[in-house]
Amino acid sequence: MRRNVIETVLGAVVLLVAALFVIFAYSNASLRTVSGYTLVAKFDRVDGLNTGSDVKMSGIKVGTITGQDLDPKSYLAVVHLSVDPRIKLPADSAAEVVSDGLLGGKYLSLVPGADTKLLEAGSEIKFTQSPINLESLIGQLLFSNQKSGDGDKAAPAPDGVPGGTL
Repeated sequence: MRRNVIETVLGAVVLLVAALFVIFAYSNASLRTVSGYTLVAKFDRVDGLNTGSDVKMSGIKVGTITGQDLDPKSYLAVVHLSVDPRIKLPADSAAEVVSDGLLGGKYLSLVPGADTKLLEAGSEIKFTQSPINLESLIGQLLFSNQKSGDGDKAAPAPDGVPGGTL
């Protein structure tokens, strides 16, 4: 009977420590949405960018992606974002979809411009850059080497060695 009480108390302590860890991780993870003024940006592609993703400037979270949809006329991806009201963006600012490391998720990076006029709530960020498609870059690299013929030529055989082997 004494063993069951010890196991129960030990299990409760483990659950309490796990709950404290989850609360600590959530409070320090910046998972909260940033409320502020809304902006819109249009992209060719937004691969990996989701509602709830971060909006960062100089590596600091300043906003949240609040929605995404497709423009039926231009077929561009329309991203709605909320930006901290303390951040005043110049009208010529740019937005780009950036990867958070090699295997990390995507986020929207804001690059401030130099215009004296500021973006107002509901404005559109005109200058955007879609994410780089790594698979396309690798494919272009592989196929460009084949087209140039570099991979088709065999190395010349050294003098006096038949077949080029030593």
